[in-house]
Amino acid sequence: MIQITPQMRILVAVEPTDFRRGIDGLGGVCRRVLEEDPFSGCVFVFRNRRATAVKLLIYDGQGFWLAQKRLSKGRFRWWPAGDRTCELQARDLQVVLWNGDPGRAKMGPLWRALGTGGREQKS
Repeated sequence: MIQITPQMRILVAVEPTDFRRGIDGLGGVCRRVLEEDPFSGCVFVFRNRRATAVKLLIYDGQGFWLAQKRLSKGRFRWWPAGDRTCELQARDLQVVLWNGDPGRAKMGPLWRALGTGGREQKS
C-alpha cells in the first residue's frame, strides 16, 4: 500500500508526460527534466496531455510504486504553472487527486491545540 505522509516531499511535473512510459521512463524524466533523483523517496506526480489522468511514482527503499488515476468524465481542473516542478503538501495532493484546486480548498489548520474539555486544570 502506498502511504503519503506530511513529511514526504511531493513534486509535481508541470509539463504533460507521455503516459506510455512506465517506471523506467518516468524515472528518466525525473533525472533529465526535473533534475531530481527518482530513488530519493519523493512522490513524483505526472499528468497526461489531455489532463484526464495522473501518475504517481514513489520509491520506498525496496522498489518503485506506480499508481495511476484516470477520470471517467472531465479533466483535472487544476495544474501548476511554472518552470519544471511545483512542490505540494500531502493534503494538497489529496485535493488534486479528488479533482479539486488546492488553492481554493477550505481546510482546517494542520494541527489544533487540545483543550481541557471545559474542565479546570488543577495545579
